[in-house]
Amino acid sequence: MAAAADRLLHLLRAAPASPAPAAAAAPSSLGRGAFSHKPRRSLRLPSLAAAGASGMRRVAVACSPAGAGGSGVEGDEEGMTYKGAGVDIDAGTELVRRIGRLAPAIGGFGGLFPFGDQFLVAGTDGVGTKLKLAFETGIHDTIGIDLVAMSVNDIVTSGAKPLFFLDYYATSKLDVDLAEKVIKGIVDGCQQSDCALLGGETAEMPDFYKEGEYDLSGFAVGAVKKDKVIDGKNIVEGDIIIGLPSSGVHSNGFSLARRVLEKSGLSLNDQLPRNDGMTTTVGEALMAPTVIYVKQVLEIISKGGVKGIAHITGGGFTDNIPRVFPSGLGAKIFTAAWEVPPVFRWIQEVGKIEDAEMRRTFNMGIGMVLVVSKEAADGILEGTHGPNHAYRIGEVISGEGVHYV
Repeated sequence: MAAAADRLLHLLRAAPASPAPAAAAAPSSLGRGAFSHKPRRSLRLPSLAAAGASGMRRVAVACSPAGAGGSGVEGDEEGMTYKGAGVDIDAGTELVRRIGRLAPAIGGFGGLFPFGDQFLVAGTDGVGTKLKLAFETGIHDTIGIDLVAMSVNDIVTSGAKPLFFLDYYATSKLDVDLAEKVIKGIVDGCQQSDCALLGGETAEMPDFYKEGEYDLSGFAVGAVKKDKVIDGKNIVEGDIIIGLPSSGVHSNGFSLARRVLEKSGLSLNDQLPRNDGMTTTVGEALMAPTVIYVKQVLEIISKGGVKGIAHITGGGFTDNIPRVFPSGLGAKIFTAAWEVPPVFRWIQEVGKIEDAEMRRTFNMGIGMVLVVSKEAADGILEGTHGPNHAYRIGEVISGEGVHYV
C-alpha cells in the first residue's frame, strides 16, 4: 500500500466550520492548563565575563575588532561570518532573483492576491536553527510564538491585518506532550496577533529526524483594502525612519550564534545583563520569543503617514530596509539612536564579528522599521511609550544602500 510504502502518517488537525478566536480554533486538548513544564537542561557555553562585556552599550560603540584579544575564542585569527557558519545570504538572493524570472510577482515580504476591493496577503516561514536551541534548553512552549511572528510580521508590512494561521509540525516519532507545548506557543502567537489558528498538520516520519527533534513551518493570510496597501512607492528623500525594538535575536542568525556558542566555553545558565539593569541567562536571552508587532504597527498605520515597512530578519538592516525603497533612494541610519541588547555585544565579541557582518545578519535590537513622512514622525514617536517604545533611527537619502553614521 502507498501509505505503508512511504511510511508517512499525516494527522490533520481539523479546522472549525467558521472562523473563531485563536484559542477556540485550537484542538480542545490543547487548553492552557493541560501543559506540563519540564525542567530545563543545561549546556556548556561561554560566560559574559570571558567575553569582556559589561553593562549596556550603544550600537555605535564598536566591539572588539577581528584579531583583537579578549574574545574568548582561541585560535581564531579572523572574525566569524554567517557564510562561514553555513548560511550564504548571497546565494539566497540569487535564488530569489532566478525565481523572479519564473514568477515575476514575488519579491515583497508578503504575497498579494487581488480579492474584490482587497488584497489577500500571504506569508510563510519557519524558525530556522533556533529549534536546535529549543532542543538543547528544553524550552518548547515559546517556539510557536516565533513561528507565528515570522509570518504575521511579514504580512503586516503591507498594512494587512492577519486573518488566520496554519502550521506544520513534523517529527520522526510523535511525542504528544512535547507537541502540545509547541502548539500552545502557536496559540499564544495567534492570540497576540489577533488571528485565528485555523488548522494545521502533523507529520510523523520515522527515521527522518533525530529522536526528540522536530521541524516547524507556518503560513499566514491577512487582508488590506487595495487603496490602503503600504508598498513604499511614495517614499521620498527626507522621510523619517522609525525603529521598533526587538526582544533579542528573534529567529534569524542562529546558525552563526550557535557557532559562536560552540566555540566559547560558557553555560546557557551563565548570566547576561539586560538593558534594563536586570540579568538573564544566556539561554533565556537567545530563546526570547520574537516580538509580534501586528497590533502596534496597525495602530501606527491608523495615524497616517506610514509609507513603507520592513521586517528585519535574515539580511539584517543592510538587506531588508532597501527592499521597501524606490530606485535611487537609500537609508542613513543613526547607530547611536537606540541601545543594542547585550546579547549582540556578547556574540560579536566572542565571534570577533565585524560590524558590517553583524548588521547584515542580526536585527541588532530593532525588529521592525517604518518609513514615515516628516509631518507624521513626531506624532508617531510621541504616541509610543513603555514596551511599545519607538526610536527615530534614520532618514531616507538620495543614493542606494544603507549608510551607518
